[in-house]
Amino acid sequence: MDTVLLLTHSDGAGQAPVPALEALGAARRLAPSPIAAVFGASTGPAAATLGAAGAARVLVAEDPALDVPRYATDTAAAAALVKASGATVVIAPATSRMMRIAAGLASRLGGRIDTHVTAVDTEGGPAVTRWYYRQRIEARLRRNERPWFVLVDPGALTPAAPSGTAAPVERVPVALPGSRTEVRGERSPASGEQTIKPDARILFVAGAGWTKKQADGKPHADLAETLVRGFLKVSGASLGSSKSLVDQSGEGQKVFAFMSHLNQVGQTGATPRHPKGLATCCHGEEPHVVGWRFIRERRAVNLDPGCGWARGKADVLYVADAFAVMERVNALLAKG
Repeated sequence: MDTVLLLTHSDGAGQAPVPALEALGAARRLAPSPIAAVFGASTGPAAATLGAAGAARVLVAEDPALDVPRYATDTAAAAALVKASGATVVIAPATSRMMRIAAGLASRLGGRIDTHVTAVDTEGGPAVTRWYYRQRIEARLRRNERPWFVLVDPGALTPAAPSGTAAPVERVPVALPGSRTEVRGERSPASGEQTIKPDARILFVAGAGWTKKQADGKPHADLAETLVRGFLKVSGASLGSSKSLVDQSGEGQKVFAFMSHLNQVGQTGATPRHPKGLATCCHGEEPHVVGWRFIRERRAVNLDPGCGWARGKADVLYVADAFAVMERVNALLAKG
């Protein structure tokens, strides 16, 4: 019988990140009351949340040095928690902090690891479903090696909801290695506002059609930029882009100042997970639609009724001028 552990870190306020609750939901599919473990400079709120969401007990490792992500200290704390739990299957959220240490942690403890997991089950023993090749191939895996580390992709599963009483909390002592580096603050590039928001409810994708000639025979890239930026501000949506749009910068054409290749969605870009998605001025070709695999409700705006979105790739296709549609939508949202 496997001992299942949910392993995560706390955020700057000591809270459990949302992906940690999703990973706890996955752990509960393998064991009704798994163990939870959390490390960070402050873990009280996270421990209370995980305990109330179904963990049988919560192990914590606290130290001021764990306030910032650092491979050496994070790995030492995580290893101490896994050893103290005696876990044979370790479920963790695929946050950037956990992804940074997971492979080294598995190697340090003599285990194996699988990433990009989107489902777990116990039919015939613990098994996971994960994606390969830019999320185009799905595989179902089992492993005999233990401990088995499983990183669950954020947005793939329903978060466990805190509903019970807090579980017992046990503090695990950990000897952290010394560090020759010191984090004195954070600086963000002066490239504009943040447009990639993994927790947003809506993904707004812009295509190259925004920068092409419009009905009057002229391009209106400045107006397009204003409309897109305005929608992002009033809706809180995350911004995506087709490859053709972000590639235009290399061709000397006008591209939105707040957009980069990091916004690209598709076979060679990201595969974000949002409840809803709205594509505008893009045609819905297969390489782009691959990035929409995990979007639950798909809508598109395009003047061409025969575009790719109309061929079974969008739940709703609005055959309309995206400029007029988004101008009206922005006005309605601004009114509240």
